[in-house]
Amino acid sequence: MLHNYLKIAYRNLLRSKAFSAINIVGLSLGLATCMIIGLFVLDELSFDRFHEKADRIVRVTFRANMGGNKIEEANVMPPTAKTLQRDYPEVLEATRLRTAGAFIIEKEADIFKEEGVVFADPNFFQVFSFPLVSGNSQTALVKPNTLVISEKMAQKYFGNEDPIGKVLSAKNYQEAMEVTGVMADMPANSHVQFDFLIAMAGREDAQSNSWMQSEFYTYLVLPEDYNYLQLQAKLPQMVEKYFGPGIHQAFGMSFSKFKQEGNDLGLFLQPLTDIHLRSNFDYDIAASGDIRYVYIFGAIALFMLLIACINFMNLSTAGASKRAREVGIRKVMGSVKSTLVGQFLLESIMLTAIAMVLAVVIVVLALPFFNDLADKNLALSFTAMPWLLPGLLLLGLVVGILAGSYPAFFLSSFKPITVLKGGSNPGRFTSGRRSIGLRGTLVVVQFCISIILIVGTTVVYQQLQFIQNAKLGYDKEQVLVLQETYRLGQNEQLLKKQLLQDSRVVDASVSGYVPAGPSFNNNFLVYGDDKANEYIKGIRYVVDENYIPTLGMEMVAGRNFSPEFGTDSSAIIINETAAKQMEWGQDALGHTISSPSINGGKQTFRVIGIVKDFHFKSLHERIGPLMLTLGPNNGAMLVKVKTRDIPALLASVEKQWDALAVDAPIAYSFLEENFNATYRAEQKTGRILGLFAGLTIFVACLGLFGLATFTAEQRTKEIGVRKVLGASVSGIVALLSKDFLKLVAISIVIASPIAWYAMNAWLQDFAYKIDIGWWVFALAGLLAVGIALFTVSFQSIRAALANPVESLRSE
Repeated sequence: MLHNYLKIAYRNLLRSKAFSAINIVGLSLGLATCMIIGLFVLDELSFDRFHEKADRIVRVTFRANMGGNKIEEANVMPPTAKTLQRDYPEVLEATRLRTAGAFIIEKEADIFKEEGVVFADPNFFQVFSFPLVSGNSQTALVKPNTLVISEKMAQKYFGNEDPIGKVLSAKNYQEAMEVTGVMADMPANSHVQFDFLIAMAGREDAQSNSWMQSEFYTYLVLPEDYNYLQLQAKLPQMVEKYFGPGIHQAFGMSFSKFKQEGNDLGLFLQPLTDIHLRSNFDYDIAASGDIRYVYIFGAIALFMLLIACINFMNLSTAGASKRAREVGIRKVMGSVKSTLVGQFLLESIMLTAIAMVLAVVIVVLALPFFNDLADKNLALSFTAMPWLLPGLLLLGLVVGILAGSYPAFFLSSFKPITVLKGGSNPGRFTSGRRSIGLRGTLVVVQFCISIILIVGTTVVYQQLQFIQNAKLGYDKEQVLVLQETYRLGQNEQLLKKQLLQDSRVVDASVSGYVPAGPSFNNNFLVYGDDKANEYIKGIRYVVDENYIPTLGMEMVAGRNFSPEFGTDSSAIIINETAAKQMEWGQDALGHTISSPSINGGKQTFRVIGIVKDFHFKSLHERIGPLMLTLGPNNGAMLVKVKTRDIPALLASVEKQWDALAVDAPIAYSFLEENFNATYRAEQKTGRILGLFAGLTIFVACLGLFGLATFTAEQRTKEIGVRKVLGASVSGIVALLSKDFLKLVAISIVIASPIAWYAMNAWLQDFAYKIDIGWWVFALAGLLAVGIALFTVSFQSIRAALANPVESLRSE
């Protein structure tokens, strides 16, 4: 019986080559898309789950609200870990990480700059499951000036020698480090990435008991089946106990008074497995993903698969006339409905199996391109993922049954007497309202999805263009950022002076505070001279007198810093937002601003200018209060240049850097590159959306092409009669196309509000965003109509141009 079913299925597949090809290509693209996105989603969801205690580890974070300004930070105070472990028995382990500066390592004649360097507590490997390939995880980080390195770094600096006990020296670290362990290279799905893990033991900052500074990423291990929210509920009492004295010393008020003034602060817990996808903290240890994009791409995968299945159902039911006599004769010969259902389901599963094999080939070929697009390193590995083959077989079986179930029951329900009386046109029984209505509904669903994706891609592109062309308040064009200029020491100002003598350099400023890309960040809690104890939280930039002109910023009132005024060391320039929050507006000049210090004193500055608001954070956030003070700060050098020959300028700058005998290679970027990198996630989303929108439309058009072909075949004699009676080619094309265009028009009406709602929700993440114009939906609609018309017209014109003699010969 099975052999007979397979033989019939094979013959039908060959008999309807066009429909079979459309079904196989559509299904294979849908399955391939589903598989690629499935790999992406699984990778995103797998972050940090490889740790043995992953479900019991939480991270401690800090949140505060001061004067209406929110602070959300991923790092906390030095004594947090030991205090929690001492005061709360449910905290079984507590460990800390702290980021460190890069290692500058000299090997033979080469100098290497290694970025992945962190400090860690001795019990780090008892909390996290990063395996050591050599060394003892219990003691590797116990002694001061010891470190654990990755296998990659061990090979790089020690070759085939055993690195345990060897000394590794960095030119920018005073102490030589003894290698006490080698760990396996960091998995890509870890939220923290490092190659050098330095013992925190013996470091003065690690022993600090200050509750007024935060630099440590703190992780706790809780008991099995313990709800971390129970511990979080106890933290407010701890916060008041330990933060209270610092609040009183800094602000001259009790903690309760501090809260009565509308301020608040606290420690909160975040599950380890939530860090990658559900973090939005300042100073996080690494860039994070976004759970929303996991949902978006997962929905796209399901939509793509749904469209492919809809095509299958549409074409199978539309082509029912070709199987009508077969069903009628089988029933007359004694076949029961269940047997026919089994036959048609087997055909569906057979088609799906062929499509699955083709899909796997597509995935293997497309993954390198997708990895480049999504900045991933995904692979279709049946050995690394033993569940993959059974999963694909199950997926193929489910898709085959789902896609084939309706056609199977539809075809097997034909009544023999109705079918066999059909004469020369047995397909007329399938042209009833019910059949047409179902196929029309499926076409509407397909094009609804396609239009939503077209609108989504257009809005993402628009928002990215808006960001690129937004008025930032500073000039990002041709600004060279020299990084880590503190390595120049006393020669930093000398390099600046030399660069200013170059005719290609317009201006230069020394400051680690950069409005885009890696930057120092200094929270600044202040109050005005007329509003004591009414604090606002802002950001403080320490700059020189060249900073504002180098970046092309605009002063709206007052003046810039100047070496001609000796009192500018106690002067301050504020942005427009700070002036508004102080309720001074343009009258801010001459006012004083004070900032409390930890020891109970305060710093006071006199306002000498107001700078026009500029975006010193991403456009996801509204511009907050910013204060600029004059002072030495040697984190980076901003160089405004004016030349077309950038390579020659860079070569000159590098030569001057090397001439100053710096112990590290020059590192630089352009401010515009830093700015663009801030929105890499959105750019990636836009590219992926565009790709899958195109694929979705293509698969939908495959189905539409198949339906148009079937319709033209079903109406061959009608078209012949109409041509004999004088109908024009354009009239026949319009006749065959109008029904499909009606369905597309319905799709536009249904999809537009859904697309608006979805993309408006996406835009809410931006403080500065576009308005979605009506023309976006008009464009999506026109594209959908144009694509549908092009797809249908091909078959319609072919049918209209056919010789009527051929179609009417048998009449």
